Amino acid sequence: MKKNFEPCLAKLLAHEGGFVDHPSDPGGMTNLGVTKAVWEEWTGHPVDEATMRKLTPEMVAPLYKRKYWDKIRGDDLPSGIDYCVFDAAVNSGPGRAIKWLQEVLGVTVDGMLGPKTLLAAKIADPVATVNEYTEVRREFLSGLPTWKVFGRGWGRRVAEVNQSATTMIA
Repeated sequence: MKKNFEPCLAKLLAHEGGFVDHPSDPGGMTNLGVTKAVWEEWTGHPVDEATMRKLTPEMVAPLYKRKYWDKIRGDDLPSGIDYCVFDAAVNSGPGRAIKWLQEVLGVTVDGMLGPKTLLAAKIADPVATVNEYTEVRREFLSGLPTWKVFGRGWGRRVAEVNQSATTMIA
C-alpha cells in the first residue's frame, strides 16, 4: 500500500488537468486540481495567475501527499480503496471522504480515520466497498448546485475512479 501514492496521484492529475478558471467553479482559479486559495495557504503568500499557470506535478505532489493522502491514511488503506478515498478527498475534502468510507463500512461516522475504520476497511470486501463508495459519492455530487454545469465530467470521473480502483484491487 505504501507504493500507491505515486500511481494514485498520476491518475488524479490526469483527471484534474491543467489550468482552468471557470466562472461557475466555486474553487476559482485552479491548476492541476489545486485552487489558488489552497496554493496560497500551502506557500504562505499570495500568488498571481502567472504563478498558478506555472505549477507542475512535482510542485503540487507534496501538497497532495500531506493535505490529502496522509489525512486519509492512504498508506494504511487497502489498494483501490485508497485511490477512491484519495480522489474524493481532493474533490470534496478529506473529512467528507473519510465519513463516506465510514458510512459504507458501517462504523461510527466521525470523520477521523482511526484503527476501527482501518480494520473495517481491511476486512471488508474491497470491490463492494469501492462500488458502494462510488454510489455515495455520486449521490452527493449530483445534489450540488453546480451539477448542471459540471455533472457530466464529474460522473465520468467517478466512474473512471471506480474502474481504476477495481483494477487496483485485482
